[in-house]
Amino acid sequence: MVEQHTPRSLIVTFYGAYGRTFEGPVPVSALVRLLGAAGVDAPSVRSSVSRLKRRGFLVPAKAADGAAAYDLSEEARLLLEDGDRRIYGPPQVSEEWLVAVFSVPEQERNKRHLLRSRLARLGFGAVAPGVWIAPAQLARETEHTLERLHLTAYVELFRGSHLGFAPTAEAVARWWDLTALAKQHEEFLDLHEPALRALQSGPEPTPEAAYRTHLTALDSWRRLPYADPGLPRELLPADWPGDRAAAVFAELHARLRDAGARFVRT
Repeated sequence: MVEQHTPRSLIVTFYGAYGRTFEGPVPVSALVRLLGAAGVDAPSVRSSVSRLKRRGFLVPAKAADGAAAYDLSEEARLLLEDGDRRIYGPPQVSEEWLVAVFSVPEQERNKRHLLRSRLARLGFGAVAPGVWIAPAQLARETEHTLERLHLTAYVELFRGSHLGFAPTAEAVARWWDLTALAKQHEEFLDLHEPALRALQSGPEPTPEAAYRTHLTALDSWRRLPYADPGLPRELLPADWPGDRAAAVFAELHARLRDAGARFVRT
């Protein structure tokens, strides 16, 4: 299986993993060099940076020597900080549920689409039209997201227990596509577990190789904690592959991040 990493996704992943450690904004020349090490050519880096600037993720700036550079927007920094807790933090599981109930006027249906898409990206499952559910540990991040997008006027959030009438495990299987989620975990393992085995049994990689392996593994992994929002283990199938996928990423991250950072600083 061959995995495709888009230039734009790799740039976002790079800023999340390494860009915030730079002293000041990241020079364009450094972006070209460091994304080039991951297989992205210079024209693709420049065009993807331009798209990220138009979307408000990056802002143009000057490096200390006056060279052209890009920094994260304040909104992007907040987004990445929320992502840190989800991507790198230990799994959090709550026995309670967060329920989002929303109503958007027909004349503002574009906001209805935005609301649905963002709730889905946060990991919510759909219970019914206008009623979405997620594990309660996502409350803070959900509040941040709705505030950033100016959608709080259309949503009410509730926190509580599932009282019936179907068994909760059966309900969870309706609210989330567990088969599709399991497949995503399995694909991650197929692509990145061999790299971990090689690290465990072979010599230490060079800093450049460590950086490249870390960046691509993180680019694959960072979507999974959103697709799979930390559902209670007892509500999932017995052969759930998410635990192993999380363990593989955690070990790859621990083994590679420091060597990758050394390459970035060279």
